Amino acid sequence: MQDLNHSAPKPPQPPTPSLLARLRRLHAYFGYQRLAWAMALLATVVAAITEPLIPALLKPLLDQGFTEGSLNLWMVPTAIIGVFLVRGLAQFTGQYALSRIANEGMLRLRTALFERLLAADMALFRQQSASTLSNTVVYEVQTGFTSLVQALIGVSRDGFTLVALLGYLIYLNWQLTLIVAVMVPGVGWIMKALSRRLYKITKSSQQATDDLAYVVEENVLAHRMVRLHGAQAGQAARFNSLSQRLRHLAIKSTIASAAMTPTTQLLAAGALSAVICIALWQSHGHGAKDVSVGGFASFIAAMLMLIAPIRRMADVANPITRGVAALERGLLLLSDAPAETGGTHAVQHAQGAISLRDVNVSFDSEHAPALSGVSLDIRPGEIVALVGPSGAGKTTLVNLLPRFVAASSGQVLIDGVAAQDWRLESLRAQFAMVSQDVVMFNDSIAANVALGAAIDEERVHHCLAAANLAEHVAALPQGVHTIVGHNATQLSGGQRQRLAIARALYKDAPILILDEATSALDTESERLVQDALQRLMRGRTTLVIAHRLSTIEHADRVVVMERGRIAEQGTHAELVAAGGLFARLQAHTS
Repeated sequence: MQDLNHSAPKPPQPPTPSLLARLRRLHAYFGYQRLAWAMALLATVVAAITEPLIPALLKPLLDQGFTEGSLNLWMVPTAIIGVFLVRGLAQFTGQYALSRIANEGMLRLRTALFERLLAADMALFRQQSASTLSNTVVYEVQTGFTSLVQALIGVSRDGFTLVALLGYLIYLNWQLTLIVAVMVPGVGWIMKALSRRLYKITKSSQQATDDLAYVVEENVLAHRMVRLHGAQAGQAARFNSLSQRLRHLAIKSTIASAAMTPTTQLLAAGALSAVICIALWQSHGHGAKDVSVGGFASFIAAMLMLIAPIRRMADVANPITRGVAALERGLLLLSDAPAETGGTHAVQHAQGAISLRDVNVSFDSEHAPALSGVSLDIRPGEIVALVGPSGAGKTTLVNLLPRFVAASSGQVLIDGVAAQDWRLESLRAQFAMVSQDVVMFNDSIAANVALGAAIDEERVHHCLAAANLAEHVAALPQGVHTIVGHNATQLSGGQRQRLAIARALYKDAPILILDEATSALDTESERLVQDALQRLMRGRTTLVIAHRLSTIEHADRVVVMERGRIAEQGTHAELVAAGGLFARLQAHTS
């Protein structure tokens, strides 16, 4: 009998790509500067060649200087200073070239990521939080390229140094060098095994960092509500739990990376012991060649110089793994966040006719549709109010028009042309929006009013006057050039709403969307905003979402929505007289 409690086997996880394969993905961003790469390669080779010259100077110094006394004294400082001068210049040139390559690559990738955010499909912003996206574009790219460039500098320097020193060791005594070569496969195996573990830990750490940043973001946005409900202890517990997980992963990463150094040093110590024993045995005439004091000292010095680059090569797996993992997150954002697509239809100024034909919108299969079979025709210049209980689909309906939301089925037409056939830039140029949640940038008042367009100060002043905000702006020390701060929080709620109205006036779009534009305002602010809105709505097709039904008495038509459908529509007076849903809502709010 089949065990019903037996869980289904988990699908096999895709194999972790090799480090080389992951580096290839980054080629498009820092592999194009061939001249800089050539300069870096040449400088690194020159610096590596100078490394064995240091132990090479010991052989004539000991054999000719101390033993025979035939070495000219002036040759010693000349040779040492010359070697270090050449090496210093080569190292500087190599590091500069690699740093330039990495920073140019970082700029290209970060620019591509931000441009993708600006053009990404709207689904991306429902799937990922703002903290995750900003962390990827700013922090992950910076950390990834910083780690990677440091690792590349180290790998290139130490790799060529190892080759140069091994070549010199072979020249001195190839038999002893075979013992040294035994270390190389062992170090390679250690680096491969531990780097894979580090890669997995780094991926988990990225997710843990995102989760922690999201908790911070939530508490920053909801700081008033957290204090009002006394939820600090619970939020602190959430933060502490995620912090502990991140700490645990950091310790695991440290253990994995720290294990490399002692392991490689143990291999080096074993090889050094064997070399000394065999060299002593050869010095008594038992080997293939006798070993002089100078030759032995040069060999041991060169071999000891191998330990430092080998240790650094072992340690470099950690920053390379971290850097590549961080940069891969950016590459995944580029590949997994498709850009919005549109058609070719474009006009400078639409008439403003809107038609919805049997439109359905579903965000997922587990919940009821946001809109179901909605059909609606709006004439150019008509003012239509959308009312209904929360969750009725009003905001979803207006978000269909500029294609912030895509219809699951049915058609949305602007001036008789399907929304998906419009060029996106042209389609969205036909809409202006004033909502309850005003969004302002940390820039001047003029820049916020003329958002996306060239600043015409005379026109800015005219729009501010029409929005009943001119007197307040004139009283500011820098006038329209005053910086409004983070989301214009130094302005009152009514002033921010009127600044949004001035922005809509400046855009002069034929279709206007007002989404709860007067909610949460005091009586005086509401009067000023309503007065400004009356000027804004003149000659424009306007859709008004409002819970205060008293604010829509002058609408040409009222559309009442319930559970994603249009329940009734007509003039304000007709709907009150009909005694349906609108009349009940009116009675409830009065």
